[in-house]
Amino acid sequence: MTAFDTPGPYLINDRYRTNPVGRFLDFLIKKREEGAPVVGLYCGYAPLELVRAVGAVPVSLCASSQRTVAAAEAVLPANLCPLIKSSFGFISTDSCPIFALSQAVIGETTCDGKKKMFELISHLKPLHVMDLPNMPGVRGVEERWLTTVEKLKEFLEETFKRRITAARLEEEIRETNRKNSLIDGFFDCLTRHPPPVHWEEIYDVIALDPVSTSEELRMLMAGIDERLEDRIEAGICFGAPSSPRVLVTGCPIGGDALKVLKIIEEAGGVVVALEACSGMKGYSIRIEEGTANPLRAVAEATLKIPCSCMSPNRGRLDLLDGMIARFKPDVVIDVILHACHGYNVESYSIRRHVQDRHGLPFLKIETDYSKGDVEQIRTRVEALFESL
Repeated sequence: MTAFDTPGPYLINDRYRTNPVGRFLDFLIKKREEGAPVVGLYCGYAPLELVRAVGAVPVSLCASSQRTVAAAEAVLPANLCPLIKSSFGFISTDSCPIFALSQAVIGETTCDGKKKMFELISHLKPLHVMDLPNMPGVRGVEERWLTTVEKLKEFLEETFKRRITAARLEEEIRETNRKNSLIDGFFDCLTRHPPPVHWEEIYDVIALDPVSTSEELRMLMAGIDERLEDRIEAGICFGAPSSPRVLVTGCPIGGDALKVLKIIEEAGGVVVALEACSGMKGYSIRIEEGTANPLRAVAEATLKIPCSCMSPNRGRLDLLDGMIARFKPDVVIDVILHACHGYNVESYSIRRHVQDRHGLPFLKIETDYSKGDVEQIRTRVEALFESL
């Protein structure tokens, strides 16, 4: 059985699958009513542990929709990254309820477009932009990033009039490690041929992270594992043994950019790994526990995130090596958002690495959030699969 609409057993029960956006907003509103402030984020480099240690709720802000791009282009250049345009469009049209609920926003200097966007929204809410070093391995870069993380701690403490103690931060470090271990362990089911999990369910499970404590997540994952065993026993899977196994890498994929994953599926492929920071990337990272300086431990862990803004970016190649060994893909598809120059330039190095080291076919797709290129992408993906 291969169709995603195959009758149960669904991995996520109806309470979590039905209206996930509404469920998430209810969660945030409840937290606000309990006195917990909400902090909006744009990137994984913002340490969630610090936000939680101050008693706040970290939440990713709205993006990835074509619907808000036109409004953004009244201010921003049309040839800017669609993720930035969509993010700004949500704010300028006051159509992001998560931004409305946020009492502070954390940005980061991952690209010039985002830095300038932050200037345009800095008057709306307390905003702190983290100065991200982009040359890992250079002498002194760890100390520079630690200073940046310390400044974020000061911003959070001053904004919310609460102190972040080392003990509280250590608690949140352990909480992150427990949750990352649970979710990363779930990804093991994708090593099966064919996998018993659909790519949408990968996102479903990841979405449980921000709205669950580690204990709640453990209980949810126990139920998921049980239903997964039932599914495997019933022979429910996605794709066939001969279906091309696809590792998708590149820019964050969500919202309207999910069209690429739908096309891969419609063309007969099965997505077994999502390398982007919107997918599996961050869950392999662990923060050192029990150190004399937990703030340094957080800084060292976040600096390991292999975004294309890092140069050289050996960490991303190492990550891909691990994912290829673990999930055994037949092809790698690199999804690049228009005007995301870092990922676009780095795509050449990724192609060479994937082809020369692993002997895998590679396809680069440049796209945005519109539907105008759907058939072109479909033609290229189908041609790739036919060549296998």
